[in-house]
Amino acid sequence: MRMRAWVLSGLCAGAVLVPGTAVAAPVPEADLAFHGSAVLEGDRVEVRLTPRNHGPAAVADATVRLRWSAELADEQALPARCAREDERSVVCGTGPLAVDAAGEPLLVPVRLRERTSELTLEVDTAWSAGATDKDRTNDRMTVLVLATGDAYAF
Repeated sequence: MRMRAWVLSGLCAGAVLVPGTAVAAPVPEADLAFHGSAVLEGDRVEVRLTPRNHGPAAVADATVRLRWSAELADEQALPARCAREDERSVVCGTGPLAVDAAGEPLLVPVRLRERTSELTLEVDTAWSAGATDKDRTNDRMTVLVLATGDAYAF
């Protein structure tokens, strides 16, 4: 009985000595960028993009959202890192992004519900593992893609 009282007393005494204010860890900052191209031929669009992190902190993983102005066909053959979000959007994981380094390139082919002579592609960071990005100009863009079979760079 005495031993329990002494251990409990020691725990309480230790608790009294520990400061009661929790300090939040600083939020990491990373400058993500996406560069690539999009090609529209018939009812197919192929997007190639490479994620990049300009730092100053590394990012364990991020998610890029690709949104088309035209509806996608119901069935898609998406890469393993990608998933359909809605009738016009796909999200893809980038994997880890080291500081001042390019990430693994993504190739995302999709089929459209109907053929079109042009469409817009919006590229945007959907998630960045809690890192803040103060410069959104290089990870959020809209690209006009014409059905010429040419690659439109972003």
